[in-house]
Amino acid sequence: MDRETLGQRIRALRIRQGVSQAQLAFPELSDSYISLIESDKRVPAPSVVDLLAAKLNCSATYLVSGVSEDVVDELRVTLDYAEIALQNGAAAEARARFAEVLANSDAVALPEMLHQARWGYALALEASGDLEEAITGLLELTEEASAEADLDHWAKVHVALSRCLRERGDISAGVQAAEGALRHLISTGADSTDAAVHLGAALLSAFIERGDLVRARHLAAQLVERAERIGTPRARMVAYWEAAYVAEIRGEYEEGVALAERALMLAGDGEDPRNLNRLRVIHAGLLLRARPDQAARAREMLNRVRGEITASSAGEIDVAWCLTELARAETVLGRPAESVRLAEEAIDLLGDAPRRATAGALTVLGEACVRLGRRERAAEVLTRAATCLEEMESSREAAQAWFDLAEVLAATGPADEPQMAAYRRALTCVGV
Repeated sequence: MDRETLGQRIRALRIRQGVSQAQLAFPELSDSYISLIESDKRVPAPSVVDLLAAKLNCSATYLVSGVSEDVVDELRVTLDYAEIALQNGAAAEARARFAEVLANSDAVALPEMLHQARWGYALALEASGDLEEAITGLLELTEEASAEADLDHWAKVHVALSRCLRERGDISAGVQAAEGALRHLISTGADSTDAAVHLGAALLSAFIERGDLVRARHLAAQLVERAERIGTPRARMVAYWEAAYVAEIRGEYEEGVALAERALMLAGDGEDPRNLNRLRVIHAGLLLRARPDQAARAREMLNRVRGEITASSAGEIDVAWCLTELARAETVLGRPAESVRLAEEAIDLLGDAPRRATAGALTVLGEACVRLGRRERAAEVLTRAATCLEEMESSREAAQAWFDLAEVLAATGPADEPQMAAYRRALTCVGV
């Protein structure tokens, strides 16, 4: 059944209240203009809709959508609850509440509310680890979003799409999503904006994961320069965060620690808890690599993050990443058995799909197994890690994993074909 039009609703309310067109129009409008609106020959401006709603004792939302104020309020409360759940890391609860709004037939008549629900639902799917469905939803949203109408939201949708594609292991597509959006901003003169910094950060992450460290380092410098020129705390935090990531990959751990600490200082109280905890995990991981003598401090930091994300029902990827860094800390502290337990817990959380998080956990597990003298098990998990990274186009990390495997095999006896094959795979990954 078709919904009433705006004009039909105005006419029905006017007649129900015993008001003529001239009375409704007086003194601001003409009765002929009211007639044109009621016959759907004119679309009134928002200010006129507000005026008519006040005269007809209803809400402007009802006139535009036909949805009663009670239903609108109920949907708004559900959306607010879903947003809070998502911010607190309760992905399953957020997903259920956003889905509730999307399933409501009245939401179709409320485009802004419907879009908010679809955006939140996509983020909740990502936090739940359902990347395929999240990507489908985000692709639809990128088609509908407009940089001219809402630049910040447009950038956020493209950043989320690039991030989900990378998390799925499709790094080239992640690069294309961020690079295409950033190119559009530059072409329209919007490159000196927070939105450009966020897109640059997404592209930087993709370059790092693809092993393109030359472009990553160049872009990181550009990102910091642009953020400091813009000057907003949020832009600077994002730039320092990503620059710390580049420093980590390049082995410049002390620089990375300094950058991560600057980013943490700029993170305000309103920062998304998920992002804040990710930054804390990066900081702790850098601390482990730069200052092994502070491994106990890093472990304490990671345990605090673990407590927060567990209490908030955070997404499995975030939990697994924290567990992996905790496992690394235990290895540094000389407790490889505890490291194995934590790394295996992370792997169980992530399942069989090839993901960077899975490869990272497998690598840490392999190192712990070596420390325990379990070299066959180490060879098995390092092979899985390297294969996983190759499937995700992470050539630099895959090369390191194959090299680590070759070293494990070398320690078990004289050179043999599996060991040489691992070395060859490492060289192939770096283009030799």
